[in-house]
Amino acid sequence: MPINKNVTALALFSGGLDSILACRVVAEQGIIVKAIKFVTPFFDYDLLEHQEEYREKIWKKYRIDVIVKDITLPYLELLKNPPHGFGKHFNPCIDCKIMMISHAKKLMAEYGASFIITGEVIGQRPMSQRKDTLRVIERDSETDAILLRPLCAKSQSPTRAEVEGLIDREKLPDFSGRGRSRQIELVKQFGITNYPAPAGGCMLTDRNLSKRIKAVYQQGKEIQPDDIRFLLVGRQFILPHGGWLTLGRDQKENSQIEKLIRPGDISLKMTVRPGPIALLRYANHEDVKAAASLVVRFGKKVVNGSLEAEVKIVENTKERILEAAPMADKDFAEWVR
Repeated sequence: MPINKNVTALALFSGGLDSILACRVVAEQGIIVKAIKFVTPFFDYDLLEHQEEYREKIWKKYRIDVIVKDITLPYLELLKNPPHGFGKHFNPCIDCKIMMISHAKKLMAEYGASFIITGEVIGQRPMSQRKDTLRVIERDSETDAILLRPLCAKSQSPTRAEVEGLIDREKLPDFSGRGRSRQIELVKQFGITNYPAPAGGCMLTDRNLSKRIKAVYQQGKEIQPDDIRFLLVGRQFILPHGGWLTLGRDQKENSQIEKLIRPGDISLKMTVRPGPIALLRYANHEDVKAAASLVVRFGKKVVNGSLEAEVKIVENTKERILEAAPMADKDFAEWVR
């Protein structure tokens, strides 16, 4: 029997199997669960464009009420100097979790929540889900008494919700380690057949993308959300005078790049030959010449035709044409990001 139908819990929802199960096992006890899906340009940012469709999909598949929240600005600030450092690449996993739980804590009054839940399982991830790390996350997010990890609660000290009888601790599972067999067994009991396979999800754990983002942070520029979206598409170059350049590798990326143009940016495209659309940001005019040569280098070659090509350059609606020759690979090797 449900303990208390008037109790609300706020859940961190990644969309992965563990977060789905955490929501469902708590809801199974008659508790209202409000799931919060935090997004940044590094993970699930596209959900901001179709939040209602996403909410409907998650409710239909899992019977979970999810709300999307954008935490991009504080996340970009966090990446400058995460107190607990980075993982293997540019991923601040411990501080990321602390930030999300801290934000959830601030939302508790708005949703009338009595406690917070996460899908963490002790021993499942080597950096952020060790027993000592879970304790650090509670301490630094100041949620010692209100943070419940229902999938491994029995290996943790009882929370206020358990002590006060808001949730029955004995009815919670006791998962641990990296294996998923028990999770899969439980999800079948809930009648859920279409659930996601384990995946990284965060671009900051990707070796190549994380190197690119780290390099830009090391330049000391004040990075904006649009800058991150810029960095995650196309062939990337940092030009000799500090300009950032991206070139589309196919039509899809060309379309994405066109949508990223903002005042002060410079776009480049060959006038006749097929090839990349390029976007140059934070540039001076010396970088424009180099950018035009790269556009020609990665454009379609003309058999028995001229190596040079006309490149249309657009800056703040003003257009001009520049004749450019393809740059030799050895000349831009150090610019690649």
